[in-house]
Amino acid sequence: MAMEMIHSGDAWVRRAKVLIVDDLQFSVDVISAMLKGNGLSQITGTVDPLQGLALCHDDPPDLVLLDYNMPVMDGPTFIERMRAMLGNEAPPVLMITADNSEACRRRALETGAIDYVLKPFTAWELNVRARNLLQLHMLHRAQRDHARVLERLVEERTAELERARTEIIHRLCSAGEFRDEDTGKHIVRIGQLAGTLAELSGQSPDFCSTITHAAPLHDIGKIGVPDRVLLKPGKLDADEWVVMRNHCTMGAQILAGSGQPLLDMASEIALTHHEKWDGSGYPHGLAGEGIPLSGRIVAVCDVFDALLSPRPYKHPWPVPDVLEFLHGAAGQHLDPDLTKLFLANIDQMLEIRHNLRDLH
Repeated sequence: MAMEMIHSGDAWVRRAKVLIVDDLQFSVDVISAMLKGNGLSQITGTVDPLQGLALCHDDPPDLVLLDYNMPVMDGPTFIERMRAMLGNEAPPVLMITADNSEACRRRALETGAIDYVLKPFTAWELNVRARNLLQLHMLHRAQRDHARVLERLVEERTAELERARTEIIHRLCSAGEFRDEDTGKHIVRIGQLAGTLAELSGQSPDFCSTITHAAPLHDIGKIGVPDRVLLKPGKLDADEWVVMRNHCTMGAQILAGSGQPLLDMASEIALTHHEKWDGSGYPHGLAGEGIPLSGRIVAVCDVFDALLSPRPYKHPWPVPDVLEFLHGAAGQHLDPDLTKLFLANIDQMLEIRHNLRDLH
């Protein structure tokens, strides 16, 4: 009686799917009988290597027992085509050959065979080698499945954190809107406009994503501006302008120091989006490329959208007047290259504004 090689604790190995590919039906039948006598039941055999590849494609096995010398396609070629087809899902291969030459062994192993057995072989040797390969394969698959579960959990947790971050930023923006209801969807539009302009200017996907989410916080410092100044229905006097301008530094202070790229950029934007290309802006009188790129991008978008929006102190400007103003502001108030790029894509910018228009 054949020695029992698969124990009761190896029930998961007993359920393994095994494929035998050998051009002799007699060999397929003998190998199948040996494996079945050792407790394996899901065994498929074929004398056609091409059919064997088709079976691997349709229902990848857990182990392939493969003859080396076959007329249609030899064993190493079969392995190469199977691995190209299945990639990391390719099962281990136990090569069966009567050729014990170094060249044969080397080619079998280099093409991907994990082990080989020489003809003639005994049932115990075939079964031990098959069991060992199955156990290694099942363990590897279990580890791979576990890694996939962990990866999915990490992705879900990352998405959850991203949703939480987005919600926090949205609520911060809402706090600013609560003080200044006439801004409406201005802050949402600024994010989309800034992200689009950043993309058009060739910035990295990370930069574009970050500025899209950071730009809506550009005026968060207005939380600290008194209502008598923030909501004044006319022009501000000199003292009131001093108070209003403080919103840049207040916003930067609110957002600074987190160590988070998004909030760090938001702080940078809050501080610099009222700086001007010619150095006449505030709060620090920065000029040209001394103004951070994020601040320059948001400045163009902010001026565009603010002029088209109603405020307590003004009516919305007509689009032609806004475009004329932007042309004139390029190189003085605004970065000339970014402004030119913005105007070159004005239809896209107007579409963003239309899709996010205020509904009164």
